[in-house]
Parts: sequence; C-alpha cells; structure tokens
Amino acid sequence: MNPMREARQSQENLNPRATLTLAQRSNFWPLTARVYPLWRARSLTLLTGQPFPLAREAALFLGLCRPRPGECWLDAGTSSGFYAGVLARAGCRVLAADLSPAMLALARRRERRADIAWCLSDLEESGWPAESFAGVTVGATLNETRRPDRFLRELARLTRPGGQLWLMYVARTGGPLQRLLSQPALGGLTFPDPAWVSRYLLGCIRTDAVQVGPVVFERYLKERG
Repeated sequence: MNPMREARQSQENLNPRATLTLAQRSNFWPLTARVYPLWRARSLTLLTGQPFPLAREAALFLGLCRPRPGECWLDAGTSSGFYAGVLARAGCRVLAADLSPAMLALARRRERRADIAWCLSDLEESGWPAESFAGVTVGATLNETRRPDRFLRELARLTRPGGQLWLMYVARTGGPLQRLLSQPALGGLTFPDPAWVSRYLLGCIRTDAVQVGPVVFERYLKERG
C-alpha cells in the first residue's frame, strides 16, 4: 500500500461541521488561517513561560524520534504544516492531513515541497488501511478534536509495528481557564492527562515524555506482533 497515492485518490471523509467542536470549526475561517502562524510561533513560549521557539520544538522532536530518510510519516492535523516541513527536510515522505481547507491552503503555500502530499481528512476515522505509516506526528490537534479517544485509536491503528507516534498537547491543569475553554460554547477543547492518552494508544508504549509547564511532548513506540 502506498499511503501517499491512496490519499491523492481517496474521497474526502469530513464530518458535517455541526458535529465539530467550536475550536475545529474556527479553523475553517480564512482569518484564523492567516493569523495562525503567528500564534503557532509564539504559543509554546506563552504557554510555558520560557523561551520556546519552533526551532526548539523541532530539535526536541528530531532528537527523540530521529526520523530516517525515505520513511513515510503522517502529520495528523497539520494546520500550518510545521511538522510536515520538519519531516520533509529530514528526507521523509509526508502525508499532511487536516479537516480545514483554509489550513491546508496555508500549509501548501508555506511548505512547497514535492515530498509532502496534502489531504483533506477527518482523522477520527480515516478509512485508510491499517499500519500505513512509519510514524505519526500530532501538534496540539489532540486538544481540539471532537472525540480524542477515537482520534488516538485511529492513529495507533495507522502506525506500523515498530513505528513511532509523536504527540504535543496541553495537559490538564485543573485551572479555571481550562474549565471555561472545555465548555462547548467556548471552544470545546480537551485537556487530557498523560495517563488517559496512554490508555487509548492501543499497542503502543511511551518511551519518552517531556513536560514544560502544561505542555507535554511524548514519544510512543508501537509494539511488534
């Protein structure tokens, strides 16, 4: 199975917008896509309270996951294409998927590389064959997705035995702002505990975890048969 070709030939599999969280629906707005790169570049510094530019995030990922040239990776919820670009520059082939046409258009403009295929898809249920990818990256999409348990199960299903999953997300702190943003009318965001995340990545073992303030970075390895 060639996941890059399959993605180009597949039909869009989006849920109706009414079933998405407010945070997800906001990503369909062109204005959100235009301002998102500014937020993405500064978000970890604001969330952690210390200098945390994109270069530091990329170095952490590359140092722990060490993606190899020629591997095929899925960037799940690519948004502005940050992890897709990091992987492509490491020599990987990348399928960058997002459910927002506006975000995909932005990412295409920012990362003009032949080794990235762009796919409009809701990854809570992709419909792609199991064990399609050597690795999967997730940059904060876990906080926004409507059914994070289904999202995690699907990513584990799509990862090959011996493959890697890389997650970056904001973990639960119990603070009042997170409680507000969890309300459907104010975003419908999810702030999971790392133990909860691990429970839904079936057949995967957490090998590395780094937490800076509320931001968690985790590497999982999918077990071999």
